[in-house]
Amino acid sequence: MNYQSLMQQVISLAREVKSSGDVPVGALIVNEVGEIVSSGKNEREKDNDPTAHAEILAIRRAGEKLDSWRLDDLTLIVTLEPCVMCAGAILQSRIKRLVFGAFDQKAGAVGSSLDVIRDVRALSKVEVVSGVLEDECAKLLTDFFATKR
Repeated sequence: MNYQSLMQQVISLAREVKSSGDVPVGALIVNEVGEIVSSGKNEREKDNDPTAHAEILAIRRAGEKLDSWRLDDLTLIVTLEPCVMCAGAILQSRIKRLVFGAFDQKAGAVGSSLDVIRDVRALSKVEVVSGVLEDECAKLLTDFFATKR
């Protein structure tokens, strides 16, 4: 599976978010051969929903599409390291692999601030691939926040 190519698609999704005022984060869920099962982008501002993170929306849509909450053998690709809420949802959905771009030193829960995904007490095991197109993913965020300051 070509993570760089898939991450480019996720970055394009994240760029679509800017007009809504949401933090530009995008996510894709793909099957074992890299076919897209679902996608999501931050919609917290748009929907006034604190749970409308890109990962959560992609997970919900994958579950609906597959008619199952178990997302075994699927890969979640996201531009930003997941937060605690999203890390918990990843574990609960049984996603096989997480691929992310930029690290989130303040709220990241996959190694930066916490490591919920790889906690020895976690009931499921998730493979983690981090730093894919990290600079490009981080630039989306720094450019966004520069306009807010």
